Amino acid sequence: MSQRRSYVAAAELGGKIYVAGGMVGETGRPLATFARYDPAADSWTTLQPLPERTRAAAAATIGETIYVVGGTTRQGDTGRLLAWNGAGWTERAPLPQPRFNPSAVAVGGRLYVLGGLDGEGRETRDVYAYDPRADRWSRPTRLPEPTHAFGAVVFRGEIWVLGGRRGDRVLREVRIFDPASGRWRPGPAMPKPMELLGAAVVGDEIHAVWEATYQIFDARTGAWRDGPRPLVTRHALEAFHLGGALYTIGGCTTALRDSPVVERRAVD
Repeated sequence: MSQRRSYVAAAELGGKIYVAGGMVGETGRPLATFARYDPAADSWTTLQPLPERTRAAAAATIGETIYVVGGTTRQGDTGRLLAWNGAGWTERAPLPQPRFNPSAVAVGGRLYVLGGLDGEGRETRDVYAYDPRADRWSRPTRLPEPTHAFGAVVFRGEIWVLGGRRGDRVLREVRIFDPASGRWRPGPAMPKPMELLGAAVVGDEIHAVWEATYQIFDARTGAWRDGPRPLVTRHALEAFHLGGALYTIGGCTTALRDSPVVERRAVD
């Protein structure tokens, strides 16, 4: 990346990875940077920045639109929802409550925003769903327990919540939400606890990366296994599967030094 940063909001659209905001790890200074990574060309393009410097927001794609939601600005936590359709940023209906470091996924044409911290720094159970056609939020469910700093992916039509933090505990647990039934169930616990992780679906597998830990769930066996150690150990990163490879982007080392490195690992 042209600028090293962590706690970014990132999403995939059209075979490219879009990375919005984030922060400089040593200072916590939020950023407005918005850029697109093209894996085929191994190049970055700088785009129109966010309207406001924002860190620890979340992002997901519905159709041809990328949504960036929540996070923290210089004025404090925000519930702002921004939409990017290639022509610029537009405002949409904000979250009912501001959220810092939530997770976001898109399934069934709706944007789900899960967990995070409230304005008082408390972990929440909140799950909000956004309908872009109606420009309206609803509360379809709640997390089984207050949690933040977890990974979230859509796997076989369901939302998988991976690890995270609850109080002083880093978690191994996996929770699965079925949007069709509105019910949660326990998933296969990870062998090692993880927080502030990057996660991506690769066919029948879920790949989760955090610092020196790389764990892979294989739905065909119902079990987790270890993947190879990442080249750069970092937390608060993002992971994507594109073109037969896993890409990890951004993140911060334990010394609070952000990394500009993009790692690529063939996975197919």
